[in-house]
Amino acid sequence: MKTLVMIVAALAIPMSAEAATNGHRATHQSYQPQIACTDVGCLPVPRGCVPTGGKTFSGTPTGFDVMVCPGGTRYGHL
Repeated sequence: MKTLVMIVAALAIPMSAEAATNGHRATHQSYQPQIACTDVGCLPVPRGCVPTGGKTFSGTPTGFDVMVCPGGTRYGHL
């Protein structure tokens, strides 16, 4: 009798675990743009662009971000 109870319990556990995970769906995360604080204000970075630290023509850091895009830079100098 104990063996029969153990067999039934062993078969019931995987079935209950499968039933518990059956209704879950993967959630889709929306696009969260980065924010670059340039000398004209804090702006969302367009897709394909990367924020990096800006510099003056002499090479010292400005403290503002510059957006580097495939077509060139925006809002500052590298």
